[in-house]
Amino acid sequence: MPKTLAGARVIAAEDAEALWRDHNTLFIDVFPRAPKPDNLPAGTVWRDPPHMSIAGAHWLPNVGYGVLSPAFEDYFETRLGRLSGGDAGRAVVFFCLKDCWMSWNAAKRALAWGYRSVIWFPDGTDAWQEAGYDLVRVEPA
Repeated sequence: MPKTLAGARVIAAEDAEALWRDHNTLFIDVFPRAPKPDNLPAGTVWRDPPHMSIAGAHWLPNVGYGVLSPAFEDYFETRLGRLSGGDAGRAVVFFCLKDCWMSWNAAKRALAWGYRSVIWFPDGTDAWQEAGYDLVRVEPA
């Protein structure tokens, strides 16, 4: 796992909490959504497992894979544009779990799309919780 991402600022939990408290930074959780198992018996009701994240964060699942389908790339770019109000200078924190490539990949994509204030929180919700900050249940955006 790299320690840096060219063009992005890398932060720890305390920095993330300060940005979160300021309420001017967009937090994007890119944790993948659990897939529905293929071998469920007919008639079984599938319920997504709950996902815990930073309060106020927007969960954009599955957008951090190394390669995205055109549909997921469009979903990511469109949602990010909408959430940022079309402001490529808006500060955006990308996170997932500790040692998860998803947030690095998502942040790199945002940089490639011209976002200028990209912040990578590599230890994500693991570090957030370890620092004593609360997580809340979130639904996909």
